[in-house]
Amino acid sequence: QVQLAESGGGLVQAGGSLSLSCAASGSIVMINAMGWYRQAPGNQRELVARTTSGGSTDYAESVKGRFTISRVSAMNTVYLKMNSLEPEDTAVYYCNALGYYNSDSGPPPRVFDSWGQGTQVTVSS
Repeated sequence: QVQLAESGGGLVQAGGSLSLSCAASGSIVMINAMGWYRQAPGNQRELVARTTSGGSTDYAESVKGRFTISRVSAMNTVYLKMNSLEPEDTAVYYCNALGYYNSDSGPPPRVFDSWGQGTQVTVSS
């Protein structure tokens, strides 16, 4: 399958910045989309930002203008730069990747939809 390794996150004061990174590894054939989701206590997991292999990006309304997602396709890595952080951004952030991988049983490639383990982002007021 495909594994996602996240890094970054931590504690920051309101108005500060943090960066997250996520690297995918495994028998990857191609990645169609990579993105970040977050889940605050008592809330459902929600999309933060996503980028596709075609170059399109989507952002949650609440982070537009403050967060920037970028991807290095050759390294199967996605980054999230978070500026002007607010206490409402406090959550566990999860990386997600969707694409195709080579399974041990041979062709054709199979679909994967993988999640990272999550990284905590805490913004103090």
